Amino acid sequence: QLSLSSPSPSIHDLLRSKGLPPGLLPEEVKSYTFSETGHLEVFLDAPCLTKYENRVLFEQVVTANLTYGSLIGVEGLQQEELFVWLPVKDIIVNDPSSGLILFDIGLAHKQLSLSLFEDPPHCKHEGKIIKL
Repeated sequence: QLSLSSPSPSIHDLLRSKGLPPGLLPEEVKSYTFSETGHLEVFLDAPCLTKYENRVLFEQVVTANLTYGSLIGVEGLQQEELFVWLPVKDIIVNDPSSGLILFDIGLAHKQLSLSLFEDPPHCKHEGKIIKL
C-alpha cells in the first residue's frame, strides 16, 4: 500500500505516470487504492455515465490490474455499442506515438484516439440505470 507519510498522487497523475491518459477515469473519483502488486481499486460516490466516443458507465467501484500502458481485467466499466452495454475487459496503449488506445470489449477490439482521453470527463449520476 502507499505510505501515509507522502501525499498520494491523484488517480489521474497515477494513470499518467503509468503511460495512460488521465481521462480514462472521471473527475468524480473519490478515492483509490493501488497495491504493490498492481491491483487498482477506484471508488466513486455512485455509478455514473459519461461519453467518449460512445456512452460509458462507471460502476461505484472499478477495479483493474494497472501496469505500464495497460489496465487489464477491468471490472466495473461498460461501454455502449449499438444500444447494448458491453463490459470493458482491457484498456491498452501499445504505442503512445500511434495516438491510439485499445479497448477490449470481449466481442471486439476498438481503437480510439488517445486525444479523447486527455482530460478527465465529468460523469453524471443517472439515478437508476437500466442495463440489458
